[in-house]
Amino acid sequence: MVDANVRAMEHLGNQQIDHENLTDWRKLGQALHARFGIPDLVAGAGFVAAIAGVAEPGGHRPHVTLTYSGVDVVLASHVDGRWVTPNEIELARTISHIAAEHRLRPEPGAVAQLELALDTADADRVAPFWAALLTGDPDNRIHDSVFDPTDRVPSLWFQDTDEHETPRQRWHFDLWLAPEIAEERIAAAVAAGGVIVDETEAPSFVVLADPDGNKVCICTSLDRA
Repeated sequence: MVDANVRAMEHLGNQQIDHENLTDWRKLGQALHARFGIPDLVAGAGFVAAIAGVAEPGGHRPHVTLTYSGVDVVLASHVDGRWVTPNEIELARTISHIAAEHRLRPEPGAVAQLELALDTADADRVAPFWAALLTGDPDNRIHDSVFDPTDRVPSLWFQDTDEHETPRQRWHFDLWLAPEIAEERIAAAVAAGGVIVDETEAPSFVVLADPDGNKVCICTSLDRA
């Protein structure tokens, strides 16, 4: 029999998460994301308090943002990186149940995550600088990424590349979207003057460029390990 603590730390892949049928939630870069529309700030504050009431006793660390139009919730384990484990699946179901009790509408297609990507041939050389700059701690790097423990700034990941001469675009955005929204957003960007540079990895990601050639990736959780 598998120990419950071991099970709780199991890192779930995208297909495993899909099989959980969390209709209110979408897996983006590293975490589960959900957005719930609210009628007003008072209702939103009550929902946030209810989330805290179930998260704190269980030792969960959800990232919850209250705005005038909705509540955004991000769930990921903070042990040895950012992962989705059975703990996050359980909490996601509980939060969806609370939202239903509060008569709040889920808006799964509205979730988004902006991630910074830096092409580098030597991540070990540049990572301490960016970790110190973004988080105040040069050692705050997990695997190939820098994560702000307070979630105030976007995560930064280092994309391995060959050495090259400047100028060349080294920075690009990775915009993670709900799969059902990605094609619509790509079409809107193209209609606004952009071009599709590479769609060979679609629907995992599609590379776009603006009229000056600056690239951006539209990413989804589909067709990923």
